[in-house]
Amino acid sequence: MFRFVTVYLGFLKSVPTLGWAFDSWLKVWALITKPIILDWMDEIEAEVLQWENTTAKIHKYGGLQFDCGRKEIGHIHSNGLLDMLLNRSVKQTLMADGRIEDHHSFKNTGWISFYIRNPEDKKYAIQLLKLGHKRIIDGKR
Repeated sequence: MFRFVTVYLGFLKSVPTLGWAFDSWLKVWALITKPIILDWMDEIEAEVLQWENTTAKIHKYGGLQFDCGRKEIGHIHSNGLLDMLLNRSVKQTLMADGRIEDHHSFKNTGWISFYIRNPEDKKYAIQLLKLGHKRIIDGKR
């Protein structure tokens, strides 16, 4: 469903607040079908907010965005999809392991997508966010 909407209806994200409305629908769907995802998102948020100079806010298209200073580390949509920017070499290495995917919209860039579906994925998402946080702290944008 998410992939269909982003591929075929992605142009609608330019409509003010429509992205937030869609993400709210995703949150309701997650609450009905797999509420543990929302708990994992809370646990990830609690962990990330302990890191140096890190804050959280609502992402411009919905979901939870983590920032380090004024730069985005990554964001999690309410269906458990983590999107974040890495450098291309790190991305290629991680994609070779088969756990992450090319970003659902920004193909052939440093952006990645990763679905959080189980407790191990939650831990891996935290590791990915740590990589992004380190990249920003080290000044490698």
